[in-house]
Amino acid sequence: MDIINVVLADDHVLVRDGIKALLEDQSGIVVIDEASNGKEALEVLARNKPHVLIIDIRMPEMNGIEAVREVNKIYTDVRTLVLSMHDSEEYVVQAIQAGADGYLLKGASKEEFLKAIHKVASGGKYFTGDVSAIIMNNFVNGNTNSAVVPKTEIKEDPFKLTKREKQILNLVLQLKNNKDIADELKISKRTAEVHRFNLMKKLDVKNLMELSNKAKEFGLV
Repeated sequence: MDIINVVLADDHVLVRDGIKALLEDQSGIVVIDEASNGKEALEVLARNKPHVLIIDIRMPEMNGIEAVREVNKIYTDVRTLVLSMHDSEEYVVQAIQAGADGYLLKGASKEEFLKAIHKVASGGKYFTGDVSAIIMNNFVNGNTNSAVVPKTEIKEDPFKLTKREKQILNLVLQLKNNKDIADELKISKRTAEVHRFNLMKKLDVKNLMELSNKAKEFGLV
């Protein structure tokens, strides 16, 4: 798309003004309307359907999580990016279960904010680093009954992982560091580092979130 139309929903005028000021310098993004709570956001969407709704969580009358849930029921073409100061697991999980396409903290850099908007607007998902860790923890702990970890069809392992690589994969997804892996498998820390690097390279992933998603997608764990 040439222009990304955005609606802002936050109960703090200063926050909305700050976001608008930041986005005014971006030629490909336009703020077309705003709201001070979830209820107003739904009313705005009835008049102006943006590509992306950027919404806070804690707001009066209707909070952001409730609003995101309604947006996904009524305005299925509208993408939702939660922009919050809260990084608690409770909020993150609830937002994703409600159908949020992204979750970003208000302390994020301008570059990350713009990256998140473009990613979500193009149909992708964007979750900031701390939030990705929470999602992965839910995956590791077996919380596969919610939208936190989408269910996918188990496919044949195309990566031909060795028994050792599968051991490393399981330990990495348990958030164990190289020293922990080395101790558990009774190998040197350097060997653990090499196995971990080779595993990431073989699966063509750059971080733990991508690794956990691919492992789930192909039924590797």
